[in-house]
Amino acid sequence: MISLQQDPQGFIRMNRHFPASVSVAVVFSDGSQEVFTGWRLNEIYDEALAAYRAGNHLDAKGFNRGPQKKVQQGIDFVPVSPGMST
Repeated sequence: MISLQQDPQGFIRMNRHFPASVSVAVVFSDGSQEVFTGWRLNEIYDEALAAYRAGNHLDAKGFNRGPQKKVQQGIDFVPVSPGMST
């Protein structure tokens, strides 16, 4: 089982997918704990990545088709809250 701690802003550090069958315990900043499947956290990560790309005008693969400038291609922190494991 993997254990992650939520930061005070409501995020966990997750910069890659977890195996779908792994159990991940997330300890929230209020002290409560919830167990997520890797599959569910991967879904949450994909949603956050899609929102990041849309907000920064990137295409589905993370490329900026406009004028060239350095843009971060991914995310490292994913917002989570109690009740998201279902």
